Amino acid sequence: MKTEDVNGKTLETWTPEEVAQGLRDEKIVLIDVRTPQEYMFESIEDALLAPMSHISSKALPAGLGKHVVLYCGSGMRSRKAAEICLAKKFDKIAHLDGGFAAWKNAGLPYLGTNMSTGAPEVKTA
Repeated sequence: MKTEDVNGKTLETWTPEEVAQGLRDEKIVLIDVRTPQEYMFESIEDALLAPMSHISSKALPAGLGKHVVLYCGSGMRSRKAAEICLAKKFDKIAHLDGGFAAWKNAGLPYLGTNMSTGAPEVKTA
């Protein structure tokens, strides 16, 4: 994990493998900041949805004893959303380096849509 100071607060950048381990260990809350349409088509299993267009740090689960990790498609929106959260009540927040694309490139499992049935199914890239 890389860390950087953003106005006296900590922004962490996690690799896909670090996020996957955090999910397995139940030490993180993973939040998808993409649109509902993107989330419904494919997403990381167990991720919550909080679209960047409606992000409000007061509605995110801070103080639960778990790290909050944000992700989007490429890492651009999640970084911006993390900076919004740091400007408000968070002292530390993380985002997934490279976003969902990096997750898939790492060969990690995700929920996708079965195009013949429309049902969700676990996939790997």
